[in-house]
Amino acid sequence: MEEYRIGDPQVLKVVAHPLRVRLLGLLRTDGPATASELGRKVGESSGSTSYHLRILFKYGFVEEDSEQRDGRERRWRSRYRYTSWDAGKLSGTGEGREAVKIMHLRQAEMVGRVLEEFDLADWPREWVEVAGMSDDLLVLPPAALKEFEERAGELLRDLAARYADHPDARKVHLWYGAVPRSRTEDS
Repeated sequence: MEEYRIGDPQVLKVVAHPLRVRLLGLLRTDGPATASELGRKVGESSGSTSYHLRILFKYGFVEEDSEQRDGRERRWRSRYRYTSWDAGKLSGTGEGREAVKIMHLRQAEMVGRVLEEFDLADWPREWVEVAGMSDDLLVLPPAALKEFEERAGELLRDLAARYADHPDARKVHLWYGAVPRSRTEDS
């Protein structure tokens, strides 16, 4: 279970639906669940979550978890650890640019939701000191951003392997991203 690489803007739009993004994220982070369980977590009816799970199934994002069958209800699980797409390739058409833009906005919404749910009072000092976000404004070419992405990925995989069994280890949301300033801001 590694990566779902999207090359079709229609498929990217399918997964970019706000509720589908949330459902898929929950299945990836919390593991298999029924439509009813997911509905309670996201404040939707089981009918609504069931419909969107069937759409995710149709496009290969989720599958039935036959190992954990729950009586009458299907348990669903994500087929992939994460979803990616080639923005450069998809941006060759208006539809592709629109799909990438929608997905970027969904990702930003998810960051906002996670930060809203994070309560400093719930965590010990050592977690509070390292949790949060920062930003930088640098002058870099595209090659430098590509190198950053590759090296950050390598570092994260190394750290995850080294600390996998650490008693203080927890699932952590970690984001990194970069976009150039608009041309009007840069002048």
